[in-house]
Amino acid sequence: MTIIYFILGLIALVVGADLLVKGASKLAAALGISALVIGLTVVAYGTSSPELAVSLQSSLEGKADLAVGNVVGSNIFNVLFILGVSALIIPLVISNQLIKIDVPIMIGATILLLLFSLNGKISKIEGIIFLSIAMLYTVFALRLGKNTLSEKEKIEAAEASTKEKRVKNIFIDVGYIIVGLAFLIIGSDLLVDSAVIFAKYFGVSEMIIGLTIVAVGTSLPEVATSIVAAIKGQRDIAVGNIIGSNIFNIVFILGVSSIVSISGLNVNVAMINFDIPFALAIAIACLPIFFRGNSIGRIEGFVFLMYYIAYTIFLILKATEHDALGAYSTVMFWFVMPLTILTLAIITYRGFVNNGRNKLL
Repeated sequence: MTIIYFILGLIALVVGADLLVKGASKLAAALGISALVIGLTVVAYGTSSPELAVSLQSSLEGKADLAVGNVVGSNIFNVLFILGVSALIIPLVISNQLIKIDVPIMIGATILLLLFSLNGKISKIEGIIFLSIAMLYTVFALRLGKNTLSEKEKIEAAEASTKEKRVKNIFIDVGYIIVGLAFLIIGSDLLVDSAVIFAKYFGVSEMIIGLTIVAVGTSLPEVATSIVAAIKGQRDIAVGNIIGSNIFNIVFILGVSSIVSISGLNVNVAMINFDIPFALAIAIACLPIFFRGNSIGRIEGFVFLMYYIAYTIFLILKATEHDALGAYSTVMFWFVMPLTILTLAIITYRGFVNNGRNKLL
C-alpha cells in the first residue's frame, strides 16, 4: 500500500500542478493581469498553503522552532533547489519587475525577519507589521499587474474580454486553480507519509527524516508547479511562484503565526546565527544572478542545486555531531564563500557593462 500511496502522490502532484498552471495562465488573460503577478500572488499563496498550515498548527501548539524553521527552510529550498532544477530543465527569463521590485522586497522582508529575531522572539506587534506588509504588497502587485502586460498578454486579454461568457470562463479558471491546489496538497501529504515509512523501513533516523523529507514536503507544491510551468514555457509563473512564495512565507505566514501564538514566536539562537543569515545571503545573491542577462541559465541552476546539497550536508553533519563537521565548515567558510562572493561580484560587473553597452546601442 505504501508504494501505491507513493505513486498516487506523484500522480496527484503532476495533475495538480498542470491544472494550477493552466488555470492561472488563463485567469491572468481573462482578468488582464500579467502572468508574472498571478504567479507572485495567486499561485504563490496557494502553493504555500502547506507551510501556512504547518506553521499555524506549530505556533498554536507552542512549537515556535518548527513554525519559524519551516518558513526559513522552505525559502532556502525554494530558491536553491526549485529554481535550480527549473533552470536546468529550461533557462528561465527574469522580468525587470522581479529585479527592480519583487526580489528587493524579498530581500527587505528577510532583513526584517533577521532584525525582528535578534532579541530571540517575533512579537505580536512585529507580526502585525508583517501582516500589514503582506496586504500592502498584494494590493500593490495586483494593481501593478494591470500596467505591466506584455504585447502577447494584451492580445490575450483583449480576446478574453470580447467573449460573451467571460465571467463563466473566470469561474472555470478559478475552479482549475482550486482543484489543482487540492491535488497538490493531497499529493504532497501522500508522498511525505509514504517517504517517511520508506525511510524508517531502511533504518533512517527520525531526525534525518525531519531534516530532509518533512522539510521538503511542504515545498512539494512549489516544486511541481514551477517545474511544470517551466516545461510548458510559462516562465513568469515558474519564477514568480518562488519569489512570491518566499515573500508570502515571511510576511503573511510568520505574521499570522506570531499573532495567534500566546506570547509571540521564539526564534532559536542557531537559526539567528546561521539559517536566517544564510536565507538572506541567498536572497541577496539572486539580484546579481538575475541581473546578468535577465535570466537564470543552466550553469546558475546547477550552482543553486549544488549549494542546496552543501547546505543539507551541513545540517546533517551538525545534527549528528559528525567528526567531519569542523573540516567541512572550514572549507565552506574559507574557500566556497569567498569564491562565491568573487563570482557574484564578477557577474554584477559584467551585467552593468552589458547594460551600459545596450543603452549606447
